[in-house]
Amino acid sequence: MRHMFRRALLATPLLLPLPALAQGAALSERDRRDIAAVEAYLNRLNTLRARFLQIAHNGASAQGWAYISRPGRMRFDYDPPEPLLLVADGNQFLLYDRELKAPTTLPTSATPLGMLLRPEIRLSGDVTISRIQRDGGFLRITLFRTSDPREGSLTLVFQPEPLELRQWAVLDAQGRETRVTLTQIETGLALNARMFQFNHPQFFEPGWSGGR
Repeated sequence: MRHMFRRALLATPLLLPLPALAQGAALSERDRRDIAAVEAYLNRLNTLRARFLQIAHNGASAQGWAYISRPGRMRFDYDPPEPLLLVADGNQFLLYDRELKAPTTLPTSATPLGMLLRPEIRLSGDVTISRIQRDGGFLRITLFRTSDPREGSLTLVFQPEPLELRQWAVLDAQGRETRVTLTQIETGLALNARMFQFNHPQFFEPGWSGGR
C-alpha cells in the first residue's frame, strides 16, 4: 500500500496519451464567473488545516491531517499505521517513509498539487480547463497542464455557497484516480513555519505541529 500512496500523492507524469484532455472546454458566461470566483477564493486562501481522507483507485484508503500555508507550503501527516509524510516547502515536495527512513523529492512544478501553492493562481495560460460540472450541490473544475495534457488532470471540487474547497481528484496518465476529501476545515490560522522546514530535528515525528 505504501508504494501505491507514494505514486498517488506525487502523481508524476508517465507520458501516455489522454485524448479527452487534448483541448479546453467551451466556456459560458456562467463558467467564466465561477472561474473568477474560484481564482479569487484560492488567492485569498492563505492557511488551511483539515482532516483528509484519501481513496486510491483500487479503494484503499488512508487519512490524517492536511496543512496548507500559501504560497509554497503544504504538509500531509498520515495517521498510523500509514508511515508516510508529504511536505512541500517552496519549490520542492518531499515524501518521507518513517519506517524505511526513505525520502523521495521532486519539484512542486512536477505535481498537480503544485498549482495550489503558487503565489498567484490563474486557471488559464499554462493551465487549461477541460470541464466544468455542477451536480450534487458541488462545482467541479477539471484542468490540466497546457504544455502536456498527456500527463493527467486535476479536478477541484468546491462547495458553492459559501465557496469552499472540499475535495480534489488526481487522474494520472494511466487513468488511475486518487481522491482526497477534506473535513473539519479551518482557515486563517497561524501555522508554525517549522512544520514545513525539513531541517528541524523533530520534523519527521508523527503529529508534530511545529512546537515552540
